[in-house]
Parts: sequence; structure tokens; C-alpha cells
Amino acid sequence: MNFTKTARKPALFSDKAYFFIFSDNNILVKEKSENLVSIPCIDKKSVAKIKVNEICFLGMVEKNCCYCAGVSQDRLPHQFKWINLRSLFGKIDNGFWSIAGYARQIYDWNMNFKFCGRCGAKTKKNKNEHARICPKCNLTSYPRISPAIITAVVKDNQILLARGIQFPNKKMFSVLAGFVEPGETLEECVKREIFEEVGIKVKNIHYFKSQSWPFPDSLMIGFTAAYESGEILIDTKEIAEAGWFKADNLPIIPGQQTLAGELIEWFVLNENEKLIFIK
Repeated sequence: MNFTKTARKPALFSDKAYFFIFSDNNILVKEKSENLVSIPCIDKKSVAKIKVNEICFLGMVEKNCCYCAGVSQDRLPHQFKWINLRSLFGKIDNGFWSIAGYARQIYDWNMNFKFCGRCGAKTKKNKNEHARICPKCNLTSYPRISPAIITAVVKDNQILLARGIQFPNKKMFSVLAGFVEPGETLEECVKREIFEEVGIKVKNIHYFKSQSWPFPDSLMIGFTAAYESGEILIDTKEIAEAGWFKADNLPIIPGQQTLAGELIEWFVLNENEKLIFIK
């Protein structure tokens, strides 16, 4: 599937267009089977019936336009249903999963920056890029991205996992994560966040990979690190429980569609291969 991102609307509306329609944390989908759904590809009449609002052009999938929009849940058409955006993975083509995350971030930005943060005047969309411009003071607001680190910390043959206070699943453990502060490098953030949350110092920090995480606007930047010193002492405002776990005795963990899940899988695979950190 070929998706082209652009804010420039085509001259003509294609016969049908993909609509990524949101309400709260849910996205509107069409059911294909018991475990599979699709993004609505609908014509103008169907769009009018759904009565969407805040339509914003996203780009093209092949020859079909893509839009994000909002709608109230009481206007739900009978052939469609709502699904939580987090639950969409695995029930839809991976390409559309990525576009859905992108669409959610553009939709949120479009809703949250209707007014200028400097002078309060109503902003206007830029036709050539995703930007909202204040006609009064010329402040330009772009879609916000909040960088956050997420790190697999390894000590001998164990990985450091924690259960966050705000986790939706209260039994799930994951690797530690946190937002980057102004004036801070990513490596500095890794050290600070892990020490603040569990009292552990780390070394040998290495980049792993990144993942867009539209909940609501994060860019997750993954790292691996080795334990240096310290005993676990949790920040009780953020962490409910933390501990060291072996590969053959892991608690409930995130799925592999998440960067957290990939980092834990990396630990398991490399533990089986007896990975040795450079001391």
C-alpha cells in the first residue's frame, strides 16, 4: 500500500475517500469479519449522512483521498462501529494502522489549535502544509510531537520491568519510559528517568529504534542500557511495582506491536543467545 502524505487537497474529490473518523479515543470502522475491520471508504452522500465535522485532508492511498474528521457517537451509522484506537492493531492492515495513528495526531492538532496560543485570535489552516496560522500576530502552530524515551535495562540475565500507576491493565509490567525535558539529550533523559522512577543508575546506553505513538502525540525513542548501580526504590507517584525478571519468568507484558514489546522480545532473544554487554 502506498500512502502519500500531503496537506494540499486535490482539485477533484475522488469517487470515494478513506475517512478516519474519531470520537474521544475511538475510531469509526466497518466490520469485515469477527476479528477484522476496515477504514470506511465512502462517497460524498455517506459523508453527509454521518455528519462529520472538522474535516482535514491527509493525503492519498493510491488514487483515493484520505481525511480525518470527528463525529459524535450518537450519529453512528448502523453498518459501522466504534473501536478503541489502541485495539485497532492486528484487526486491520498494518499500513492503515500507521495512517490511523497519523490521522489521530493531525485531528487532535487541528482541534487543539483553533485559537492562537499567543494572542487568542482564531487561526486559519495553511493550504500547503499542516500548519495553523494566526492572522493577527502571525504565530504558526504545527502538529505537536512529544519525544519520549523507553529503555530496556538489563542486569546479568534479568530485565528491569515496572507496573505504572496509570497503566490501563493493572497487572501489566513494561520497560521504563518518560518524556524528554527541554535542554536535555536523549541519553541524559534515559539516565534521569530511570533513576527518578526506580533509583537505578545505568550505563552503556544504545539506540534501539523508534515508534510513532499517537496516544496522543508521542514519538517513542527506544534504547537498551546496562545496570550500573543502585537498589530499586520506586517513585510511588508513578510506579506501583518494579523488579528484575528472567526471560523464562516474565509477567504480563505489552504486545509486540509496541516498542515496549519489541524491547522485551529483544531481551528474551538475546538472553537465549547469552548476550554479553561490553563492560
